[in-house]
Amino acid sequence: MQGRATAAYACRPERSRGRRHAEEPSATRNDFQRDRDRIIHSAAFRRLAHKTQVFVYHEGDHYRTRLTHSLEVSQIARSITRMLGGDDDLAEALALAHDLGHTPFGHTGEDALAEAMADHGGFDHNAQSVRVVTRLERRYAGFDGLNLTWETLEGLVKHNGPLLGHHATRPDPAAPLPHAIAMVAREIDLELDRFASLEAQIAAISDDIAYNNHDIDDGIRAHLFALGDLGGIELVRKAIDTVAQIGACDATRQVHEMMRRLISRMVDDVIAETARRLAAVDAASPGDIRRAGRAMVDFSSDMRPQIAALRAFLFEHMYHHDRVQRDREIAARIVNELFRLYMGRVDLLPEEWRFDLVARDIDGRARRVADFIAGMTDRFAVRQYQTWFAPIPEFG
Repeated sequence: MQGRATAAYACRPERSRGRRHAEEPSATRNDFQRDRDRIIHSAAFRRLAHKTQVFVYHEGDHYRTRLTHSLEVSQIARSITRMLGGDDDLAEALALAHDLGHTPFGHTGEDALAEAMADHGGFDHNAQSVRVVTRLERRYAGFDGLNLTWETLEGLVKHNGPLLGHHATRPDPAAPLPHAIAMVAREIDLELDRFASLEAQIAAISDDIAYNNHDIDDGIRAHLFALGDLGGIELVRKAIDTVAQIGACDATRQVHEMMRRLISRMVDDVIAETARRLAAVDAASPGDIRRAGRAMVDFSSDMRPQIAALRAFLFEHMYHHDRVQRDREIAARIVNELFRLYMGRVDLLPEEWRFDLVARDIDGRARRVADFIAGMTDRFAVRQYQTWFAPIPEFG
């Protein structure tokens, strides 16, 4: 049951550092495949189908959700990992799990919950993903969480880079670790001062590739901007020009032809740049990747400014669009009001969520409330708000 990894620097399931709770091996799947399957079968993964990527659930059936986004990330991650000789089962597991901790209403919900939790240990969706897989999922008789392998936990915690030490990528390395990560770090040494595996780094950059491209598609579909508006970005203009050379086709086909060329350009660039960096450090083991002192997976110096230009365009024309901003204000109100409600009336929480809350301190109560709200889908959060408060204004 060995994975398809071919490179010496790839993580290999038969050499995994194991799970916190020992389990009998599977006769049909290796450890990284089991991690992936546990993630897919989790309740948190199912809820991603009704959590916002950018547009709130009422907008229509063709916009990305956290679930469709995660599937797209996993496809890109598998493709890159196979080309580089890594373990694509591990990369897929990490791609599928990276948004498990996301709140309803996308980053708006996260910002609102972070503000509410500012005096109670904070809130971060990456850390919440770790909390989901280590504590909040309750599927097994012998333990809380999914009991994932060390390599999958490491990738979830450090896919954006080290959290401690000289190479820490956090905005403030001196600040306390996010609550959920600090809890796990007390029990498991995830080497927080080192970079993550190749597979984790690939999952992280695949996330960037997926949302950069598919936000273009969703933005055009929502009529926030037109394909021609992107012509000022060199990377996109080249793709548009290439599509124009293949003959006349309708606007929808033009967008999709352009997008697949953009994705291919980005993927090819990452593979070439990563191969160059791997050769430069002569990586011969997963440890060499972790100790390299820099990310091994990245865009080239030519591609990075083009990605930055695309992101700047999307911020101006999509994320900060008046229509999107109005929905963000409504979403933030829902999350803030629900947090205040449950903090004052824990008896309104479902029975399985309010056990032992009377005995908990204020920070413990806030964490339980944050866990409950973070797990909500967009529409469930709206229904809860409408149950306890007046009807909200219409989104959109």
